[in-house]
Amino acid sequence: MRPFRYERADEIPAAVATLVREADAAYLAGGTNLVDLMRLEVTTPELLIDVRRLTSDRIEELPDGGLRIGAAVPNSDLAADLRVRRRYPVLSQALLSGASGQLRNLATTGGNLLQRTRCPYFQNVTTPCNKRVPGSGCSAVEGYQRDMAVLGASPACVATHPSDMAVALAALDAVVTVVGPAAERRIPLTGLHRLPEDTPERDTVLEHGELITAVELPPPHAAARSRYRKVRDRASYAFALVSVAAALEVTDGAVRDVAIALGGVAHKPWRATTAEAMLRGAPATRESFVDAAAAELAGARPLAGNAFKIPLARNTMVGTLLELLEEVR
Repeated sequence: MRPFRYERADEIPAAVATLVREADAAYLAGGTNLVDLMRLEVTTPELLIDVRRLTSDRIEELPDGGLRIGAAVPNSDLAADLRVRRRYPVLSQALLSGASGQLRNLATTGGNLLQRTRCPYFQNVTTPCNKRVPGSGCSAVEGYQRDMAVLGASPACVATHPSDMAVALAALDAVVTVVGPAAERRIPLTGLHRLPEDTPERDTVLEHGELITAVELPPPHAAARSRYRKVRDRASYAFALVSVAAALEVTDGAVRDVAIALGGVAHKPWRATTAEAMLRGAPATRESFVDAAAAELAGARPLAGNAFKIPLARNTMVGTLLELLEEVR
C-alpha cells in the first residue's frame, strides 16, 4: 500500500471543501472496499477524509410512512431493524445475503452503494482495464467472462456492479441524498449508477466532492410483500451470478403493481422496466411471468462465457415472482 495522508473532518461542509481542493482524495467510512483496493494499489488516493462520524447512523421515520437511512448506518443494523424487516423485507434479505457478519458490522449504507466492481481484471494492476486506466482496453472481452454483464455493457467494459443492497433499493424506488460544493441534491437510486458506455471509469453520476448523506425509502405499499433471491457459486460470501429483487401486489387475480430489479447482470442495478410494464394489469400467472422475463432479457448481449446468465436470470425472475404469488394466495 502506498503512503497516504489521513484527516478527520469536523463537519460535512469542511469535508466537502477539502475533497474539492484535493484532486486525488477519497472519503473513508467503513473502508471495507476502499482499503482492499488500496492494498492492491488499484486506487491510490493521496488523502483519506474520514466521514464516518459526520453522517447519521440512525434510521428515522418520515412523515409519509417511509424511512430515512443515514449514510453511516451499518449494514448489519439496517438488516436487523424491525421496521425494515417488516415493511421492506427485500432490503433486509439482500443485506444478509452479502459479505460476512463482520464486514456487515463495519460496512455503511453510503459506502455499500459506492462499491467498485469485483472484476478480476480491475483488481489486477498487471492487466489492461479501462475502468482502472481509461483507454488501456478491457481484458474481460477476450478473457474470463463468467461473472460479466449481459445487459447494458459496452466494448469498453463488461464488468458488473457487486452490491446486493443497491439492487433491493433500486426495486424500492429509493432516493439518495447527497451534499456537494454547490448544494444538496436528491438522486433516484436507479439514476445514481451509470452504464459504462465509453467512460467506464465513472461508476456513478456523483460529481467530485459530493458525499452521500442518506437514503430515503418511500412508503412500503407493495414492498411489504417483497423478496430477494441470489444465485451464486457457494452459499456464503460470494457475489451474485444473478440476483432478483421483486415486490408484487395482486388484486382479483391480476397484477396491480410490481417492481423488479436484477443484480449480477449489468454495470449497475438493472431495473426491469420492460417486464414491469408488461405485468401491470396482466393475469398473475406463470405464463405472464415467463413472457415478461423473456421480454426483459430480449436485449441481452452475452459473451461466449456467460450466455448461461440469460436463462438463469429468466428462471430466477419467474421463480421469485411465483414465490411472492404464493404469499398472496
